[in-house]
Amino acid sequence: MHKLFLSLGTNLGNKEQNLLDAIEKINKSVGTVMRQSTFISTDPVDFVSENTFLNAAVLVHTNLSPEECLNITQKIERDMGRTRKSVDGKHFDRIIDIDILLYDDLQISSPRLTIPHPKMYERDFVMIPLKEIL
Repeated sequence: MHKLFLSLGTNLGNKEQNLLDAIEKINKSVGTVMRQSTFISTDPVDFVSENTFLNAAVLVHTNLSPEECLNITQKIERDMGRTRKSVDGKHFDRIIDIDILLYDDLQISSPRLTIPHPKMYERDFVMIPLKEIL
């Protein structure tokens, strides 16, 4: 069993329900959600939007590989209505964003996946919920 830490964020629609729906989908398709942070409201970072974010972090016990986790979390994003990913540092409003933060003690650097998440330590909206569940 592997320990997977995910960051979740949303700034469109019913934000609380978006997070709850994503967590339920993660629990069904990625692994067992063992811990969930409280939801925190934050301002957008790295782009301008009228919409504030609701953010959370979860700890998941999984038997899947990091790449399988990435594929499934990206599918959850698409299934929930996310149509655009951030490209070249340009960010957009989103129904849901799911980022892999940590996977056991692994360090991975590939074109598709970097673990630990490269910007997590710079972002309070990631670190505050993460510290709550560590």
